[in-house]
Amino acid sequence: MLLLPALVALDLPAAVAGAGFPGTREVPAISSVLSLLALKSIGRRRVSHVDDVCVDPALAAFAGLESLPKASSLGSYSYRLTRAHDEQLLAGLARSMTATGQTRGADFDLDFHAIMHFGDDVALENHYVPRRSQRTEAVLSFFVQDSETRNLLYANATCTKADQAGQVIAFARHWQQATGHPPALLVFDSKVTTGAGLDELNAAGLRFITLRARNAKLTAQLEALPDSQWTQITLDRRGAYAKPQVHERNVTVRGCSVPLRQIAVRGLGHDHPTLILTNDRESTPKQIVRRYAKRMRIEQRLAEQIHSFHLDALSSAVALNVNLDTTLTVWAAAAYDHLRQRLPGYQQMTPDTIWRRFISTSGQTTIEPDHVTCRLNSRTHSPITRSADLPPTEIPWCNGRQLRFQFA
Repeated sequence: MLLLPALVALDLPAAVAGAGFPGTREVPAISSVLSLLALKSIGRRRVSHVDDVCVDPALAAFAGLESLPKASSLGSYSYRLTRAHDEQLLAGLARSMTATGQTRGADFDLDFHAIMHFGDDVALENHYVPRRSQRTEAVLSFFVQDSETRNLLYANATCTKADQAGQVIAFARHWQQATGHPPALLVFDSKVTTGAGLDELNAAGLRFITLRARNAKLTAQLEALPDSQWTQITLDRRGAYAKPQVHERNVTVRGCSVPLRQIAVRGLGHDHPTLILTNDRESTPKQIVRRYAKRMRIEQRLAEQIHSFHLDALSSAVALNVNLDTTLTVWAAAAYDHLRQRLPGYQQMTPDTIWRRFISTSGQTTIEPDHVTCRLNSRTHSPITRSADLPPTEIPWCNGRQLRFQFA
């Protein structure tokens, strides 16, 4: 219930309506999506593991129903959706998060994530899974986060080897269509796209920062440079690698028709220099090196989603079903972020911590003709919840009833 004000602020009903999700007279589209979101938000590993909570009247009240649909009904609902439905639901989220200040909408980190499959006889491609250090059958997913707020904004679990190089420009078009303005900066590693992909981004006027894969020839050329051609920079960090050296020049990459700016960096603790490619001609080498280093935080954010929302628990071997699961993960993470911004001292906590200390709280929900009262039992962290900014909220899918919180 603590997440309901967030979903109202993010205007989930408008996003579901705009995406054209199917519904019935008994179970409207918004209630179907809320049922899946409820199960995602309480950390259930798979939809098939939810029959024991489908009879929970509190979860049903969350979705505006008398009881949640059974696992078979929720599963069959996902079969009626396409990638276009999920893209529109994410577009609605992009607009809402811009309005709530949960994204700056300009500077983005992008990365792939392979979700491993543990079954047999599936039509899945083999992808490298870092946590297993092997190539195996997996669903290749693509995620984007806001660099400033570190919130996930976009997901696509329908990627294939044939189209993975085009995911960067696809996201840029998605963001342009959803918000009316293109991304200001895209940051990703060397495996996200190809030289032709970089050329397409440059032709579209999109700034990017990426890595260049090293080879023996490039490494030998850099190591042959005299020390006089390297310039020391000072990064805003502690430790032994705060003063690396950089060497800059223009290079031509296969598939890219325009020269790119290459910044080689040594002194970061690696055996060989790191190569950064960009079409940004205005920023200093220090700014570019520092900005690329921030990209690593998307891996931390994905690790949080895996732990909190079981992102790596495949909902199906069908990529479209997994795509709905990743879309709901982005929505659930946004709702958690909206709540934690109102909890004093917890603005940087992980969803798992917010769940354990606040959302996983017992209480009593009373539904009246014109309002819903949620009375929360006392816990160690109740003083934090009491001081949170949780104003009465009108719930559209509960016939406009006003949600009020009380504390024991």
